[in-house]
Amino acid sequence: MIRATGLSLRRGVKLLLDTTDFTINPGDRVGIVGKNGAGKSTLFALLKHEMEADAGTLSMPDSWRVASVEQEIVDRERAAREFVIDGDRQLREIQRQRESCPDSDGHRIAELENALIEADAWTAASRAEQLLAGLGFKPEQWMLPVGEFSGGWQMRLALARALMAPSDLLLLDEPTNHLDLDAMLWLERWLVSYPGTVIVISHDTEFLDAVAKSILHFDQQKLERYRGGYNDFLTQRAERLRQTQLAHERQSREAARLQGFIDRFKAKATKAKQAQSRVKALARMQELAPLRADSSLDIRLPTPTSMPDPLITLDQAALGYPGDTPRVILQNIKLDVRGGARIGVLGVNGAGKSTLIKTLAGELKPLQGKLQKSPRLEVGYFAQHQLDMIDPDASPIQHLARIAPDVREQELRNYLGSFAFSGDMASSTTAGFSGGEKARLALALIVWRKPNLLLLDEPTNHLDVDTREALSNALAEYEGSVLIVSHDRQLLRSTVDDFWIVADGAVQEFDGDLEDYRDWLQQRSSAERSSNRQASSSAQPGAASEPDRRAQRRIEAETRQRLAGVKRPLEKKLKSIENSMEKAALRIAELATLIADPDFYTDSYKDTRPTLLAEHGELTKKHAELENDWLEIQEEIEQLT
Repeated sequence: MIRATGLSLRRGVKLLLDTTDFTINPGDRVGIVGKNGAGKSTLFALLKHEMEADAGTLSMPDSWRVASVEQEIVDRERAAREFVIDGDRQLREIQRQRESCPDSDGHRIAELENALIEADAWTAASRAEQLLAGLGFKPEQWMLPVGEFSGGWQMRLALARALMAPSDLLLLDEPTNHLDLDAMLWLERWLVSYPGTVIVISHDTEFLDAVAKSILHFDQQKLERYRGGYNDFLTQRAERLRQTQLAHERQSREAARLQGFIDRFKAKATKAKQAQSRVKALARMQELAPLRADSSLDIRLPTPTSMPDPLITLDQAALGYPGDTPRVILQNIKLDVRGGARIGVLGVNGAGKSTLIKTLAGELKPLQGKLQKSPRLEVGYFAQHQLDMIDPDASPIQHLARIAPDVREQELRNYLGSFAFSGDMASSTTAGFSGGEKARLALALIVWRKPNLLLLDEPTNHLDVDTREALSNALAEYEGSVLIVSHDRQLLRSTVDDFWIVADGAVQEFDGDLEDYRDWLQQRSSAERSSNRQASSSAQPGAASEPDRRAQRRIEAETRQRLAGVKRPLEKKLKSIENSMEKAALRIAELATLIADPDFYTDSYKDTRPTLLAEHGELTKKHAELENDWLEIQEEIEQLT
């Protein structure tokens, strides 16, 4: 078992845990919950022996094998399936020894062959393929180099690699952040059947309800254990808060009674002995501090100034990415975004959900057909890449002032306060902000203009439970239209009325709820597996075709490697251009803020004003040229795909 005794943890000067005790039994599945910054990831670092406790002890059996998701992927040229198998380090070491063992050493060969059998070497490829399939990878992707996948899909590969590793303790930190609902449901089933001990950090309450048998809650520098899933935790914590408050009130009344007796009789000789005994009783009384419920976050979204209907109409549209050979993702799209609509967009990763949202947001134009927008349409578009646009050297006040230069600072502060940026936090730079705080700031900047259509692409990634709940409440009260792409089932249940499903190159209304969608996914997966087996059987009926399949796979792998060799220098150049664009954009933003300042036109800038204005113009032109270069190289890469 894992046992903590008197455990204290610090991160810098911040005390995270103060002499806390807890126990995790073998085979337990534990969910770790708490606010961002409470110490959840620091506890994981301690469990992985990456740091030491500041005080107390944390022990676990020396024989336990610990598996976790690697955050940095190094071997990007490795084929995806082989990368996943590499998670079984013991197997790879035995294979390495077997390959290097001389043929003359028959005794050692026999030992190694037996070790390979015990390590299930002959099923490793199929086990890795099952993990890849469960996490959404198609068979034609299994032998692609890791570097060809996007960041989110690379994190899926890292998760599959962790699941591949034989382990007694599995540590998962926000494993659902890069998963769609299909992969999340598969992971839930996998974890429930895992025979070892699981500790998972997650802000997805439905995932915790499905997986966890107990909850450890970071609470006032302690770890408190609760039985059951997340909803059980909420019920038990509410009762604990109530009982502790009652005990505190009883103690306060008793302390007041003792103090009253002391004050009344301490001067009387006949009562001196009794008064003294009550002084000792009062001194012995250990003060019960009342438990405090976590302070609630109250996000408020501004009311749109108008609500036209419809907001956007797509008619027989083909959506995708332009180029000499346009890449069509969705076609024959005919839909309306109505005023007041509240729509959840469902579909597996890669189906085209983000392509649809980007088109509605105006980042992409339809390749064919019509897109008609209301003249009074005001879009607020949130996607994860916008977190990278947050300037680490600027405060929330400065960020907002850049888009609202004529608004008084107090008004800006009042607005930011509705997103929980108040006091020093509103005027501190964002360099130390967590991912959740950056997401909250990005959302505040987006809705400043009072949009009547919110397009939200995975808005809850990086948000803790309290912030997710606050966002859900804000969206439920928001009077505009909402389209949400999210794997957060609780958010979808509480904020949307209808669903669209993106699948097979089309978008259509889905007549059902999330349970119906789960059944639809399972039926679809079952049908695809059956179809693949039938196709494989009819195309290659006999065992004699296995060499042909291996040869075909080898040819395909060689082709992919050649394409990767061509793409690599283009991707390197693309990265360089992106860095230059980012630097130019930051400097343009700085100059724009300066130029918008009335003091810029006073005598204090008399000598430097022409130079700064010229720099702003040159950088704007350079940024546009870099953007054109980026588009051209991106098109070249897409043509190779």
